[in-house]
This record gives sequence, C-alpha cells and structure tokens, in this order.
Amino acid sequence: MQWEEVIPKLKPLNEEYIMQAQERLDQLTKPKGSLGQLEQLAMQLSAIYQSIYFSVDPITHYVFVGDHGITAEGVSAFPSEVTTQMVYNFLQGGAAINVLTKNNNVAIKVVDVGMKDTIADPRLIQRKIKKGTNNFLFSKAMSKKEVYDAIQVGFQLGIEEVEQGAKMLSIGEMGIGNTTSSAAIAAHLLELPVEQMTGKGTGLNDIQLKHKINVIRKAFEKHQLATKDAMETLATFGGVEHAAMTGMIIAASYKQIPVLLDGLNTGAAALAATYIHPITASYMIAAHQSEEPGHAIILKVLQLKPLLQLSLRLGEGTGAILALPLIRSTQHLLQEMATFSQAKVSQKER
Repeated sequence: MQWEEVIPKLKPLNEEYIMQAQERLDQLTKPKGSLGQLEQLAMQLSAIYQSIYFSVDPITHYVFVGDHGITAEGVSAFPSEVTTQMVYNFLQGGAAINVLTKNNNVAIKVVDVGMKDTIADPRLIQRKIKKGTNNFLFSKAMSKKEVYDAIQVGFQLGIEEVEQGAKMLSIGEMGIGNTTSSAAIAAHLLELPVEQMTGKGTGLNDIQLKHKINVIRKAFEKHQLATKDAMETLATFGGVEHAAMTGMIIAASYKQIPVLLDGLNTGAAALAATYIHPITASYMIAAHQSEEPGHAIILKVLQLKPLLQLSLRLGEGTGAILALPLIRSTQHLLQEMATFSQAKVSQKER
C-alpha cells in the first residue's frame, strides 16, 4: 500500500461520537465543563475511536533520525556528529526519551531514515533513504522521490504498528540542524517572516540566532519557491525525518487512531501533512508547546491546543510522552466516573 493511495480515503471525525461523549461528560458527577480542556480531549478521542469506551493503550513511540546538510552553516550549537552519538545513547537506553517511555509503559522504536553514518545494531530499524540531506543553502535538501520514499517509510511503519495492535502512535525525532529545517518549512508554508518562526534550538546565543535566521533568508532567496506544495517544500528545506513523520501522521489518520505530537519538528511535519490533506489535523494531539517561537504559531494554525507548556526544547518526543498521564486520565475519567443518577447526587438547579 502506497501512502498517496489512501489520501482520498481519509475520513473526518464522526460528530455523533463527539455528541455521545459530550452527553456522558454532562452526566458525570461534576459541574458541566469543569474538567476544562480534558473534556475537549475526551470528545476528540471518542470521535477518533468511534466509541466512548476506547483504550489509548498500547502506545508506540517512534524516533526518526536524520542528518542535515545545513549544519555546515553553523546553525546549531552542537556538531552534526551528535546525531550518531545520540542514536547510540537511545539504543543503550540512556536518553531522556528512554527514561520517559520506560516509566510510562510505552514501546520505543528508533528508525534511521537519513543518518550520515550507518550503525549495525539490530535494535535500530534501518530504513535509510539518504545519508543526510543536502545543504539547502545551495541546493534542494532532497529530491521529490526521496521525500516520497521517506513518507512511505513512516506510513508503512505506522500501518504495521497499528495492525500489530497499537492504539496510539507518538512521534519524535533526532537530527542536529532540524530546527532550521522546521523553521524554513513553516515560514514558507505559512508565508510568515523567518524571524517569527526561528528559535535558538539547542541553545544558540543571540548572535548565533541572527546568523541562523540569515541563513534561512538566503536559502529563500536562492530557491525562490513559489508553490506551497508540501512535497516541494519538504524537498527544498526539509529533513528525511520530517518526511517520515509526515508519513506516520497520514498512517494514523488512515487507521483512525490518534497521533501524539511533540515540539517544533513534529509540528513542521504535522503542518506538511495538513497541506497534503487537512483532515489529518483531526487525528493529532498536541502534547505541549515548546520554547521554539514557531511552534506556538504552528499549533494555532492547526487549531491544536497543547496539553502542557513546560518551556521544553529537547525533542526526541519527550514532551509527547510527558503528556500521556493526562491522556490516560482523560480516558478513565470519561469511562469510570459515576453519573449523577448512579451516585444519587443532585444536579445543579437551573
């Protein structure tokens, strides 16, 4: 199955299940609306699963890895070899995402879609499309075929994971330089000034941030990209991991399960997915709003309200996993609280 074949088959959420969830929430022993944002989440989840008696577990978290040619321009506080070093850390269980997935009972899978190096380790899923992207200051980051193939990787892994029993997919990434790509993707698609979408990433100072912004501006001048086509945008400015995450979002939407987003980089992939088909936004849950300024703008455009705001800027999907207790709590509150009639509690008078 190819990802583009399912695009016409993506289905909007069924309003009937939103109404069912709303009706039950209003019958529970609490003032109407008193669970705030969790009530909106409960309705979204009910509509995605087409039942108020759903389960979000089991959950699988994917970390997609790719290198970026743009790092040669000094846009990151860390050298590009840190990508490979961090993959070893993931495989050994020493990264933040390992700690969080382990303690939240979430399976984690790490996928090489675009690393410069090759790691021969059976714990690493090998799906390499390209050994790092090209430096998009001078040429397109990827060919459209490479973008297509990377989307297919994420799509196929997502389909397989759901067919093996996953009820929710969570996405994260690793790739030094990827916030530069994300800022470029979002600034181009949204037609917004580069400085609004660009942040300090892994810890740039003010001077380095200005340089990062100028690099993206020069790339825009170089390419003069007129179209807002998602594929062309990913090919020009994106990372292989951005394209793979876009594919997994499409898979989740096709299989009608939620996909849990992390920060700016997953946000850029999510934005690209909505340009391929707007309905994909209905299946997204924004775990948090990151410290990167462009992320808040992306979430607003996608009409996604983040569950957490913790000034995170780590990546890997750490923010996504941190939100899981809220998502699981939402499920249990909806399904396990007593109604007013069951508890023989008087409801509010008019």
